[in-house]
Amino acid sequence: MYLLYADESGTSSDAGQEYFVLAGLCLFERQGFWIGQELDKIASRFDPADPSSVELHGNPMKSGKGIFRRFPKEDRINAIIDALAVLKRSHPSNRVFAAAVRKSVISPDDPVEHCFEQLASRFDHYLGRLHKSGDTQRGIIIFDKSTYETTIQALATDFRTIGHRWGLIRKGLE
Repeated sequence: MYLLYADESGTSSDAGQEYFVLAGLCLFERQGFWIGQELDKIASRFDPADPSSVELHGNPMKSGKGIFRRFPKEDRINAIIDALAVLKRSHPSNRVFAAAVRKSVISPDDPVEHCFEQLASRFDHYLGRLHKSGDTQRGIIIFDKSTYETTIQALATDFRTIGHRWGLIRKGLE
């Protein structure tokens, strides 16, 4: 099974935010443990007693917000570089999928729906390509805590049953 860990950046309804981003890390199920261990090592630089409580988000790390405020910028930037290197060193089948939209360009469409449709269809196409090459795994999308949970759950059901603008989801969204 392939897992797509997804999270959003931005708020769809905040007029002060120009962009909305939905991104996800796709990996084979057995890769999660290894990647998690590597990321916990990096997070432990900021909270050695409880590294799992540290979320390695680029914007707060770069700007020094929250828990990162007390750490030198060089340490925070190095942690971002090291976290990205974890993905680079990981299994070649791992992928990053992302959709970023300028909300004014797609208005009046919902940026959450637009980005989720992009993310889900790209994940499904990736799984379809793997299937054609003999890797018949399925996929599931896992979201971090999200204010859009109800919307995304409804969209996932629709994409599986009635489809989206490019067709039905066939391999993902199990």
